[in-house]
Amino acid sequence: MTRKAPAKRVTLSKGRPPASTKPQASLSKRATQYLIRSHHELNKQLAKAKARGYEHEITSLQKHISNLGGLKSYQLASIQGQSNERGGDSSTVLLEWLEDLKPVLAAGQKLRMLEVGALSTKNACTRSGMFDIQRIDLNSQSEGIVQQDFMKRPLPQYYTDRFDIISLSLVLNFVPSEPGRGDMLKRTCQFLNQRAPRTMSESLQGKFPALFLVLPAACISNSRYMNEERLTLMMASLGYVCLKRKQTAKLIYYLWQLRDRLSPDEQKFPKREVNPGGQRNNFCVVLQK
Repeated sequence: MTRKAPAKRVTLSKGRPPASTKPQASLSKRATQYLIRSHHELNKQLAKAKARGYEHEITSLQKHISNLGGLKSYQLASIQGQSNERGGDSSTVLLEWLEDLKPVLAAGQKLRMLEVGALSTKNACTRSGMFDIQRIDLNSQSEGIVQQDFMKRPLPQYYTDRFDIISLSLVLNFVPSEPGRGDMLKRTCQFLNQRAPRTMSESLQGKFPALFLVLPAACISNSRYMNEERLTLMMASLGYVCLKRKQTAKLIYYLWQLRDRLSPDEQKFPKREVNPGGQRNNFCVVLQK
């Protein structure tokens, strides 16, 4: 009987592993959910402590976040949460909604996309060939993702520097402060190219420029301070119209088209209880003009 030669031991004598090597999933579903929930809660508490100037509490919360692995561990949990076995890539929903545009875009007219909070360079939008994508994230995990804070990204000087579509998939809910979430929604308007429809075919004009927004479903369906009506009014005040909506057990997806400029009316959306109840969460967006 012939014996197999023992497998050679793989060692890393120097340097990092090759960039093409994929990290192996190491978190269970329960651990993934725990990390994501913990980061969200701790960052909300940190934002409140900073607003009040509680230095001791700030230090304690920052240490707790660091002990959980910081932003890197949150991203690992998010990446695994978007794997096929955990529910898949949220951009597949966007592609379903744009299915009728494939023939137009196959002719060579790609849509310029800004993907905020990008976790992968191999998602469904990338593979579709329909987009020219710029990807940014606070802590880049890939060579094709620029490390950048969207709220500090320089404003476009020319319309050619703007985008046809912005993706905010599970990003808004991670912003720790309520006014910060409103500022992020407002800032998207400054990066979308409202002149683009002049050069687009009629079929594209009906959808762009647009914002693809994905949130945990509970942010809208089970919050004391947010519901669908309030979100729609808030987005309308920014010039957005809802084109598509889809809700699953865990997520809610929207496609908003930017049709108008910011409303000249002084519409403000302060923190206000709209769904009383002891079992509800405290997700809130505060929009101040």
